[in-house]
Amino acid sequence: MSDYFEIHPENPQQRLIQQAARLIRGGAVVVYPTDSGYAIGCQLANKDAVQRICRIREIGKDHNFTLMCRDLSELSVYARVDNQAFRVLKNNTPGPYTFVLKGTKEVPKRLLNPKRKTIGLRVPDHAIAQALLEELREPLMSTTLLLPGNDFAEADPEEIRDHLDHLVDVIIDGGRIGEKPTTVVDMAEGDMVVLRVGQGDPSPFE
Repeated sequence: MSDYFEIHPENPQQRLIQQAARLIRGGAVVVYPTDSGYAIGCQLANKDAVQRICRIREIGKDHNFTLMCRDLSELSVYARVDNQAFRVLKNNTPGPYTFVLKGTKEVPKRLLNPKRKTIGLRVPDHAIAQALLEELREPLMSTTLLLPGNDFAEADPEEIRDHLDHLVDVIIDGGRIGEKPTTVVDMAEGDMVVLRVGQGDPSPFE
């Protein structure tokens, strides 16, 4: 049975954030809210937790994982970012964007795209996600909480609890969140290519 934390979406209770972070450091798989819906994540280096997420989502090792970062300086530790890319990222983070970039040696090889050696990175504009990342002091390995057979990500924390109570360790209830996918921008080869138009305005990258 998972730990269930009801956390205020605008003023997160620090005590609950600390409890959740402690469980994540101990190997927990967590469901948590972001500015683009609910995500499922774990510690970056926790191989077993990553495998559990793959089983829950029914995804393979070629899935494009995302590192949820607290700010641009953390993002640049895990991705190769030239001056042009840095300026673009600075102007569009935090926000509803996922950026595909070449990963650095700080990213475990198993999380990189096997052919391109890329990783998705984003800086969420959500108080709970930011508070959790600040407490962890490292990125969360994440993927959208899209359950097998569904076309849309989970939005209702009570329904998430019904589906995943015995499969994940921590559920953070930040209220109901609509389906708002990120805009995905591939910057790995130097040019900017919009792979998916979502909540974020694609015009700065076109």
